[in-house]
Amino acid sequence: MVFIADYGAGNLRSVQKAFDYLGVKAIVSSDPAKLAGYRKVVLPGVGAFGQAIDTLNASGFTEAVAEHVDKGGQLLGICLGMQLLLTDSEEMGDNKGMNLIPGNVLRFTSDTDKIPQIGWNSVDQQKESVLFRGIPDHSFFYFVHSYYCDPVSSDSVAATTWFAGKNFCSAIEKNGIFAVQFHPEKSSDAGLQVLKNFSEC
Repeated sequence: MVFIADYGAGNLRSVQKAFDYLGVKAIVSSDPAKLAGYRKVVLPGVGAFGQAIDTLNASGFTEAVAEHVDKGGQLLGICLGMQLLLTDSEEMGDNKGMNLIPGNVLRFTSDTDKIPQIGWNSVDQQKESVLFRGIPDHSFFYFVHSYYCDPVSSDSVAATTWFAGKNFCSAIEKNGIFAVQFHPEKSSDAGLQVLKNFSEC
């Protein structure tokens, strides 16, 4: 059973449908009190960091997710949901994140690549990761984002991707916290395998 946190940040049903396709029971809920009954939680996200973290804080999801992780539960952040796990973001000012993974969320700058990054890109695995079991290295996944995660420690970086002149962190795995910058629910068979791996780990 997977709990998908509904905090008004989009792509909830597509994530749920992907789990349904895999035969994994997943519920979408806006009640953080119900989260405690689940071992696996997904924090999806599409939109702006500042508005999203304000909603998480006001709804009680920030505390509920932190407690979930403290008690050994597993967490998967997707796209904006990945960025929210870090310490802060420079999107539309200085916004404090959940600080579950120390690091910053920065905006891409480039004279050659069009920002935001929209479309398929290669994901290069940096360490053996539960998320990428059965997935060949350098597989392609679907991205939509203008900001990227820059963790303080490379130990948490599970994969990187080249865009706008840099290798940015495109996946995280550390102490039961998993996160991907791409959209696995939109990434065909490889993306479905990522969700399957999370549900089975």
